[in-house]
Amino acid sequence: MIIKFYLSCIPCFFTQDEVMINHEIKIAFEEYDTLNELNKNDHTLCLEAVKALANSHSPYSKFKVGVAMRLLSGKIIYASNQENVAYPSGLCAERVALFHWGANHPDDPIESMAITAHTDEFPLLKPVTSCGSCLQVLAEYEKKQQQQIRVILYCQKGPIWVIKGIENQLPFLFFEDRLITQ
Repeated sequence: MIIKFYLSCIPCFFTQDEVMINHEIKIAFEEYDTLNELNKNDHTLCLEAVKALANSHSPYSKFKVGVAMRLLSGKIIYASNQENVAYPSGLCAERVALFHWGANHPDDPIESMAITAHTDEFPLLKPVTSCGSCLQVLAEYEKKQQQQIRVILYCQKGPIWVIKGIENQLPFLFFEDRLITQ
């Protein structure tokens, strides 16, 4: 079953003397109940993300995140979260994957990335979404490769969300064209 969600936000703050302008933000994603509903490539990529959990270094949070990223060539990059006792020094799985791609495969565009998580501490019943820092990095690499990246958020005991393009995850992303020099 495919369910498409459209969420909108309409702020309405004004005084008597002000004219309000309504802006609407819509995000879209598909929701699937099982892996079997996905196409073969996405199904496989989700299972590869589960394999990536094995290399998570998460002794502090006990919250493992795995990523499998498929490139245009068909190559799959694996990544997992890497924690450190000095908490800010760790890195999320998504940024591990994206930085690895940027350093090693920048001319082989990213098509899709599957993200999954696991912990023995509590049940995960819905997909785990990426943090703002990871989304900002994802936005940078979408812009760099000039093509959207499909993100598959795979909950092993719940639904699967498929999101096309960063604008459906971070509608107010930071980007300033004047910072880019020619």
